[in-house]
Amino acid sequence: MDKLTVQDLDAAGKRVFVRVDFNVPLQDGRVTDDSRIRAALPTIKHLQAQGARIILASHLGRPDGKVSDSLRLRPVGERLGQLMGKTVPVTGDALGAGTEDAVGRLRNGEILLLENLRFHAEEEKNDPQFAAALAAYCDVYVNDAFGTAHRAHASTVGIAKLRPAYAGFLMEKEIANLGMLVTNPEHPFAAIIGGAKVSDKIKVLKNLLAKVDIMVIGGGMANTFLLAQGKAIGKSLAEPERDEDARASLAAAEEKGVKIVLPVDVVVAKEVTRGTEHKTLSVDKVPASWHIVDVGKQSLENIEAALADVKTVLWNGPLGVFEIPSFAHGTKTVARFLADRAAEGAKVVIGGGDSVAAITQQGLADKMTHISTGGGASLEFLEGRELPGVTVLLDREGAK
Repeated sequence: MDKLTVQDLDAAGKRVFVRVDFNVPLQDGRVTDDSRIRAALPTIKHLQAQGARIILASHLGRPDGKVSDSLRLRPVGERLGQLMGKTVPVTGDALGAGTEDAVGRLRNGEILLLENLRFHAEEEKNDPQFAAALAAYCDVYVNDAFGTAHRAHASTVGIAKLRPAYAGFLMEKEIANLGMLVTNPEHPFAAIIGGAKVSDKIKVLKNLLAKVDIMVIGGGMANTFLLAQGKAIGKSLAEPERDEDARASLAAAEEKGVKIVLPVDVVVAKEVTRGTEHKTLSVDKVPASWHIVDVGKQSLENIEAALADVKTVLWNGPLGVFEIPSFAHGTKTVARFLADRAAEGAKVVIGGGDSVAAITQQGLADKMTHISTGGGASLEFLEGRELPGVTVLLDREGAK
């Protein structure tokens, strides 16, 4: 990696401000998915073992610069404390005299979690004074929040310009695994791109078409491609205004010799709801008043055949409306197939978003090579864009 990491940092006795991504789901005051908290543990434990005084900071949800009791970080601090086997106090605010006192009382190896940064509108504005106030708490800055690295906020960019700035272990791991996909993937290399909208991922498609050997397109995105091919898709989710982008992608794939795998049969439903009537039909026979909600059996067989010998796979986005169990078969089948491919030695990277939920629900997370914690950050990285929260970190000497 071209950036200095916590491995390069002598943190003993230093106040270390660690930007983490603890934007986790809560229900009834409890964390329902702690995977992002667990992902930050290697960096936290490493700094703790070195005797650092650790100040953790994160956002939670979108409070729009206002205090919201439902978005306080106390449940996150409680869960982190359980995982660490040690109480982690949470401040009442990210700034203020009480927080300054709490930081000042920290001893070597102790951890403090600041209250939700986005309770302050200045955070998302990358306000210089807010960044300076955060920087006053620390001697060194560490960014381990890959999921927010595409945002130029006070806690991701502003503070990093005021203190020596290092990458955490999770940040390093994300950049290494996603970087491998765009710079040096082992071939054959396949990408499975699903989800709802072509508009969200057209730049990713364009960038990956120059790198992959096989491109599988599913989910609502596939409907737009089918529409571009002149297929009738009934009432299915699609973006007719993006059919030119779809046609351009198909033409680029043909020019570059990239194999495109689109659905040949689909599950259609009268309504996109639980318990509704559904059946599997050819993509040439979708009824005018029905919705495409999943890929069919033959499509799955085609996907598995296309990916049988690949060495590297990127998956971003489900292949159907997987939130509804009846329409989750395609997504779950591909998840199990990719777990098998990983067991056989292929590098399988799950590029954030809803694909992660599909993997986690089936207990397959530890089977994959890497699961990205970033949604938008992963997509922007795969588009080939620089991430502000990474660019600002200290360069390793001699790095290009």
